[in-house]
Amino acid sequence: MFKKFALAAPLVAVSLGASMAFAADDARSSIQITADIPTKQFHVLPRDPNFGKDERMNYNPVSGELSSLRGTYDVKNTEGSVHAYIEGGTTAAALYNGSDSIALTNTFNGVVLTATPQEVVDDPQSTPGTQADLVITPAKPADTQNGLYTANYTVIFDAVPRATP
Repeated sequence: MFKKFALAAPLVAVSLGASMAFAADDARSSIQITADIPTKQFHVLPRDPNFGKDERMNYNPVSGELSSLRGTYDVKNTEGSVHAYIEGGTTAAALYNGSDSIALTNTFNGVVLTATPQEVVDDPQSTPGTQADLVITPAKPADTQNGLYTANYTVIFDAVPRATP
């Protein structure tokens, strides 16, 4: 019985060593793909697909102001106009540090966005498709406002059907 055990032990060690060698030479590649294809009838898409992700407002120590952000959108609704609003209201669109906030004004195609849906692109412009800018302008921080401020909010765009007479 002892001889069988002695012979089996080296085989186990050899087989473990071989599998460890395989693991040391592994190479992996993780691939995550997303494709969001809008309809031909309605879409509101930023030209820069990364707009709104990890944006940064720079602080100017001379003027005491934060920089604005601007993103150009392709807008189309072949069946009417486009309305927009800020989900949760304008208080949701603010930089916040946990105890204090700095208001952000969001303007889309020259229209200041609020919690109430309002027309931002009319029917004649949206039917063939157009471009419009979303401009995010921060209020000037008070002298006592410092530290890291962040914002996370959503702008909703609605396809509003054409009114039929």
